[in-house]
Amino acid sequence: MATIQRIAACLWFNDQAEQAVAFYTSVFPNSRIRQVARYPAVGQEVHGHAEGAVMTVDFDLDGTPFTALNGGPQFRFTEAVSFQVMCETQQEVDHYWERLGEGGDPAAQMCGWLKDKYGMSWQVVPALLPGMVADYRSAASQRAFAAMMQMKKMDIAALQRAYEGR
Repeated sequence: MATIQRIAACLWFNDQAEQAVAFYTSVFPNSRIRQVARYPAVGQEVHGHAEGAVMTVDFDLDGTPFTALNGGPQFRFTEAVSFQVMCETQQEVDHYWERLGEGGDPAAQMCGWLKDKYGMSWQVVPALLPGMVADYRSAASQRAFAAMMQMKKMDIAALQRAYEGR
């Protein structure tokens, strides 16, 4: 018997769940669409979707389970919820920044944050950054934090130089 994932994120879309999932699974390795469920005719007076329209898409992003729901226009994504993408190399930072930012809102880009074309906020973060800024009283941490605050896309070499005082 398969084990269930007890906690997983459900992302509410108006009617773009299938397109968004296809995009996200193309960006991350180890990703797949597991199942697509469609709206039945019953309950249309409540759900308002045509019979056969995509209701949910269950998928994995780099091994993490998600569900995308075509729930309608009532709710939209806000910056109050974002997904962090931890990156070991500048090549990874560049890849995720460019791919996730395709068609997104350039005005929403700051300090490693971006908003994609579906309105979801992402943080593309060098894996070493949390350790650099953890000791807020140290001069090294303050320099790294100041450097980060000036960036849109994170630059690992520049963060390291700032942290080391070079």
